[in-house]
Amino acid sequence: MEVKKYSSYAEIEKDLEILKLEKEINYQKLVLSFQKTKESITPQNVMNGIFSSFKDYLSNSYGSIFQSILPYIIGWFINKKRGN
Repeated sequence: MEVKKYSSYAEIEKDLEILKLEKEINYQKLVLSFQKTKESITPQNVMNGIFSSFKDYLSNSYGSIFQSILPYIIGWFINKKRGN
């Protein structure tokens, strides 16, 4: 980082004011981000997230579950018709 040389107090004050405004902007961004995070972590949103994840898992694995159970169901129907 290059050291800046100032020729007057006015330049120093100007840079200090810019840094102060940048600091305030970053602080407000942090506060806003915290508020959004706090709003998103409500019990309803957490439960919706859990249920949607569970639903996605089941819908993605539904085909494989069905394929593994299908032979047993067919065998049960065949045995039932035979009277066993």
